[in-house]
Amino acid sequence: MPETQRMPEPRQAAPKPAVTLSPAAHSPGALSPVTLSPVTLSPVTLSPGAWRAVAAAMFAAGWGGNQFTPLLLMYRRLGGYSALSVDAFLGAYVVGLVPGLLLAGPVSDRRGRRPVLVAGTVASAVASLVLCFGGHSAWPIYAGRLITGFAVGIAMSVGSSWVKELSSGTDGGLAARRAALCQTAGFGLGAGIAGVLAQWGPWPMVSPYAVHILLTAAIPVLLLRVPETRPARAGGSVRELLGALADDLRVPAPARRRFRLVVLPMAPWGFGAAGLAYAVTPQLVGFRVGDWGLAYATGLTVLTLGTGVAVQPVARWLHSGKRNGAAGDRAAGSRTGRAPIAAMAVMLLGAALCAANAVLLSPWLAAVTAAALGAGYGIAVVSGLLEIQRMAGPDDLAGLTGVYYMLAYAGFLLPTVLAGLSSWLSYPVMLAAVAAAALVCLGLVVTGARVTEPTTPAR
Repeated sequence: MPETQRMPEPRQAAPKPAVTLSPAAHSPGALSPVTLSPVTLSPVTLSPGAWRAVAAAMFAAGWGGNQFTPLLLMYRRLGGYSALSVDAFLGAYVVGLVPGLLLAGPVSDRRGRRPVLVAGTVASAVASLVLCFGGHSAWPIYAGRLITGFAVGIAMSVGSSWVKELSSGTDGGLAARRAALCQTAGFGLGAGIAGVLAQWGPWPMVSPYAVHILLTAAIPVLLLRVPETRPARAGGSVRELLGALADDLRVPAPARRRFRLVVLPMAPWGFGAAGLAYAVTPQLVGFRVGDWGLAYATGLTVLTLGTGVAVQPVARWLHSGKRNGAAGDRAAGSRTGRAPIAAMAVMLLGAALCAANAVLLSPWLAAVTAAALGAGYGIAVVSGLLEIQRMAGPDDLAGLTGVYYMLAYAGFLLPTVLAGLSSWLSYPVMLAAVAAAALVCLGLVVTGARVTEPTTPAR
């Protein structure tokens, strides 16, 4: 790898012609002819490892976002909260994600990546501080989870885009994989360490969050040294800014059909699968493992996300179709949409196993189900990011990344919806309906991959 890489110069507007006053203006006291010259920005010099500090911020935010998940059983036992309440805590997290995902990306496109991601990293630590001291009251938990979601939304939309820009000169698939790997590793390790501390460590409602605060403390300082890839633009009116933000969230016209038929049916299943694996399943089979319920829930979470990490190279290969480095194979793999189809096929298998285990209630089958759902999650997240990165231009990359993650995280509301419906429907019936929905979405993705081709919009 070369010693340094150079980012291409930011796109400039076409130079305006020289403005010359008409002859009629040449009267006593009139101005002389004026020539306007375009302003040239200096290129940004990048070191090969510049993306690592951003990856650390994504890792820490993912840690903070998912450290709560294996603690659901702890909050039920020690805090006395109902199943609906602890699933609602997950819902508060998703509510916080939405503004973080939708606003942070477009704002960073115009105000710079660094200040937005620094603010998100600080917010992640503040959220853990709130959860440290609010475990025995529902409202601080809601507030902490809301702030956590906002911070994760910033990290995912801004961090993914910044990693891609800092990885300039490398394979685009590698940049997407770096972003997905960092966030998934944070999700998995955060859940694993938090679950171990809650099961065997001191102060189970405090120590998991204290570890995250210590982990995050130095990262904002590291981010201040990362090169800025989106320099701040001159500000306009509030109305102009809102209009620009809306433009950044709009899918480019050439890509809209593929977005509707391929990305949209697949995206919610990414985190929907994660919710089934480590929010619904442990509560269904927890009575079978007795006092080991918290450790078992932690194990399912780590297994799900660990499988998601392990399959990400497979997702990249499916997306590119790379065989022996042939460019034609890469184009074929992208055109047929093998990665989204594979993601939904594995997702269908996991949903069907989850529905079957709602009847059998086997801890062992639950582990197999978690692995299948984790594989579907890993393929879906990477292939979705690659699809979005192809559709977006440099001016709206973070905005469209935020839109994609918002759709993906909508699936994380699935456990809350199921808990709310459980008074009227049994879990076997509801999970069978979930599997049927996965089958329908698989059909849509297969159809969409056949009738559309990846399109890079003109910018």
